[in-house]
Amino acid sequence: MNIKKAQFLSGRDMVFPVQKVRESGAEVWLTERGNSFGYNNLVVDFRNIADMLDIVPTVIMDCTHSVQRPSAGDGKTIGDRKFVPAMALAAKAFGATGYFFEVHPDPDHGLSDAANMLELDKLENLIAQLL
Repeated sequence: MNIKKAQFLSGRDMVFPVQKVRESGAEVWLTERGNSFGYNNLVVDFRNIADMLDIVPTVIMDCTHSVQRPSAGDGKTIGDRKFVPAMALAAKAFGATGYFFEVHPDPDHGLSDAANMLELDKLENLIAQLL
């Protein structure tokens, strides 16, 4: 089971939901996606990846949702897709074992999360850098 870290918890605090899920016998993965500090921005503390690796062996970086800017677009969530590759590479440096990307051939015309989606034609090069 993959659990996305709540935006109000630290990586270390994820030990508690992991314990609950492990009681069911399920394998657990954790996903980092940033923290919300109430000013229209998610901030990624990459130390959370290392902290969560102390709890489970699989930690995924949500590279596209972590660049969201909640309510920063006149009351709507927007994003900064230009930071997606940097988020992925930084997560790799901190030991992430997997990556989540939302991609689209023309992100500006995507129906959901358009502003933070990665352009499909940039995905292959980014994956090559992560391998």
